[in-house]
Amino acid sequence: MSEIRNEGLWESGELKIEWVRRHMPLLDALDKEFRRTRPFEGLKIALSVHLEAKTAHLCEVLAGGGAKMYITGSNPLSTQDDIAAALVHQGLNVFALHGATREEYERGIRSVIEAGPNIIIDDGGDLVNMIHTNYKELIPNVIGGCEETTTGILRLRAMDRAGELRFPMMLVNDAACKHFFDNRYGTGQSVWDGINRTTNLIVAGKTVVVAGYGWCGKGVAMRAKGQGADVIVTEVDPVKAIEAVMDGYRVMTMTQAAPQGDVFVTVTGCEGVVTMEHFRLMKDGAICCNAGHFDVEVDMAGLRAAAIKESPARNNITAYTLPGGKVIYVLAEGRLVNLAAGDGHPAEIMDMSFAIQALSAKYLVAHRDSLPGMLNEVPAEIDREVASKLLEYRGIQIDKLTDEQYSYLYGEL
Repeated sequence: MSEIRNEGLWESGELKIEWVRRHMPLLDALDKEFRRTRPFEGLKIALSVHLEAKTAHLCEVLAGGGAKMYITGSNPLSTQDDIAAALVHQGLNVFALHGATREEYERGIRSVIEAGPNIIIDDGGDLVNMIHTNYKELIPNVIGGCEETTTGILRLRAMDRAGELRFPMMLVNDAACKHFFDNRYGTGQSVWDGINRTTNLIVAGKTVVVAGYGWCGKGVAMRAKGQGADVIVTEVDPVKAIEAVMDGYRVMTMTQAAPQGDVFVTVTGCEGVVTMEHFRLMKDGAICCNAGHFDVEVDMAGLRAAAIKESPARNNITAYTLPGGKVIYVLAEGRLVNLAAGDGHPAEIMDMSFAIQALSAKYLVAHRDSLPGMLNEVPAEIDREVASKLLEYRGIQIDKLTDEQYSYLYGEL
């Protein structure tokens, strides 16, 4: 039971998955453990995450732990059809199409929910939102879920404040080994992988405007600076803004930055970050892209409405000609540039993030009757387990507190 483009592509997908298997030692260890202990025996897991090779390996690990997997993508342009085919070839249920229309994308979401999942693994909150909105009768089946992104957690907090959230969620994105490494180093590298691959232009000497200085924005700014760019940061949070100043960046409003930027990267999780007010101020040939979860940060509707011409400039680059002849370039239709125009985060980074996902799902099942509330932090011991195992795999040893040191810091043993 699946809906994919072409199951005949499975061999290409399997090659990609085999490559990441070799570079994801944490998931490899969990795969061996889960196949032995079967923590998800008899359970259904609905998963909506960017459907590429690293995600496929997570799905294999969960299935090896006994779960019956129902898989869809969290972004139409990040779904890779050969990866979907490889998972179907393994016997997993996949409902995902690259370049899906809005109707096809929502059908994928509905299909995995209609399976009646016990655990939800979400990236951005579409699964959780859909089951609460349209499938309330299935909510009693749900033990809980895990949320991968900042955007999804913002949506969960809003639901929880409104008293609308009906099952526990693990806030995976807030785990130290997720946002410190995935958001900063993963996003920082993968965004520039996508931009550089797509544009084939030099970064050094250009002015890069990074909108948002959360963990993802920090990574994007850091990598831009490392490639020789002059970096401007825009922010709405005064604490983050002064942090960017202390880190050596120029900080100003988007209106002030618009005439100066050569490349604009939005990383906020909010809507309407770059608007027609800013497009009108930009240089001819300015490049805009988005690294936030949803395609609402760059005002694509406004740009399309104002443009007198819309034309392809290069694969995954669209040129919008404004009255007067100025051209604004947008990468990947304003969707996540690191996945829609690239392969996403490096395998080693996603190894950490997906190990936390898998362990959090296991924790949900083991503590299904004792979770303290609807929103649950990932236990510190999961973070420590992931970090310790990764150090071990890399052959790195660290000091340990003596009993006397522990007592000095924390009191009696």
